[in-house]
Amino acid sequence: MITIGINDSPLNIDSDFTILQVLQQINAPLQGVAVAVNSEIIRQAHWETAKLQSGDQVLVIQATQGG
Repeated sequence: MITIGINDSPLNIDSDFTILQVLQQINAPLQGVAVAVNSEIIRQAHWETAKLQSGDQVLVIQATQGG
């Protein structure tokens, strides 16, 4: 197990988790979402292969509509 930060909260995950697996674990929507790891935007095409490391800071942003 490793600990990452996700939206400023600690989260324990398996050491081989990908971004996609973390999003599924926290029940985040997979559409209309942007993900940054350590302030670097990760393209959705890479979520399935990008592995996280202990101490990584993950920011998940949900797109919203406004007027």
